[in-house]
Amino acid sequence: MIKSYKDLEIYQKAQKLYTLVIQLTNCFPRESFYLKDQLSRAANSVGANIAEGFGRSPAEFRNYLTKSLGSCNEIGSHLEDCAGSHYGDVLLARALIKEYDVLGKRIYSLRKVWMRF
Repeated sequence: MIKSYKDLEIYQKAQKLYTLVIQLTNCFPRESFYLKDQLSRAANSVGANIAEGFGRSPAEFRNYLTKSLGSCNEIGSHLEDCAGSHYGDVLLARALIKEYDVLGKRIYSLRKVWMRF
């Protein structure tokens, strides 16, 4: 039974991926500060929006899920930039692109189900 946002699998996955993004960005060169900042903020935003929206009305929660989905897409774009620029572990960046794609699909599916409420 889901009693808290912490019980949602998408939240748990977002938090795990956030720690991997931080590990990836810790190896970035100094000149990539803005990319590192945007990537870490977007990764944090996924779980934060799920948590914030969970305690609100169903309609508001759907909006927060939409924001989380947008952040997943933003992260994918930033990770592609990282891999293309060879910042950090390129294999990890590519793996994270796939993981965020899956997470985005799961968020989308939950949002679609939540529309019935």
